[in-house]
Amino acid sequence: MKQILLVTDGCSNVGMSPVVAAAHAKSEGIAVNVVGVLDHGDVGELGASEIDEIARAGGGLSRLVNTRQLSQTVQMMTRKTVVQTIQLAVQKELKQVLGNGSIEALPPEKRGEVVRVIDELGETSGLQVALLIDASASMKPKLAAVEEAIHDLMLSLQARQGKSQIAVFHFPGSRHGDDCVLDMAWTEHLNGMHSIFPKLQMGGTTPTGPAIMQVVDYYLRGQDGDTGRKSRYGTDGMMGDYVV
Repeated sequence: MKQILLVTDGCSNVGMSPVVAAAHAKSEGIAVNVVGVLDHGDVGELGASEIDEIARAGGGLSRLVNTRQLSQTVQMMTRKTVVQTIQLAVQKELKQVLGNGSIEALPPEKRGEVVRVIDELGETSGLQVALLIDASASMKPKLAAVEEAIHDLMLSLQARQGKSQIAVFHFPGSRHGDDCVLDMAWTEHLNGMHSIFPKLQMGGTTPTGPAIMQVVDYYLRGQDGDTGRKSRYGTDGMMGDYVV
């Protein structure tokens, strides 16, 4: 199972729509979750709306939290999305076999068996989570909380029976750029995570859409950069047809 977990505190302002990018991620089997980090109790009406729309388009969850809630929320959303993905797959199978896609419609004994299987798959299925961090200037005071959340998420995933991996990206890569930078390739370990954040240059634009597209591209290319599928995004990971 594949997830993108976007951590941001504001609206995108460069490149393609992040909602379109999230929809594309979903079409490739990648769920997009979004955590909006509150600033003085508010991310603004426009920012909150965009956060919700990105998650809806990406088939994921969205939450608005303060820094104290960030770590717990990241873990909850990651696990809940795993269960949600499995439930959808099970319902699809039920519909094909029984002509009814509802777990609730099953007899109690069968329903209990299906729920047990879902719980087991949630713990044993392979999981990859790509963390995409907004590194615009307004996120600087929240970076310590983001680092703690990533650390706690990795510890949580290591407790699963299934193989779990994390990759970390931040955007923008430069003050006036619209690119996304890979800070840590797929890993099952915490080694090297603490070296990421001191090197981040906070500031610049918020190219959320192009950043999501580049993470999707990373998924499609695979860890070694080649899955045998030709990238449709060009050299910078963007879908040119959608750039505004």
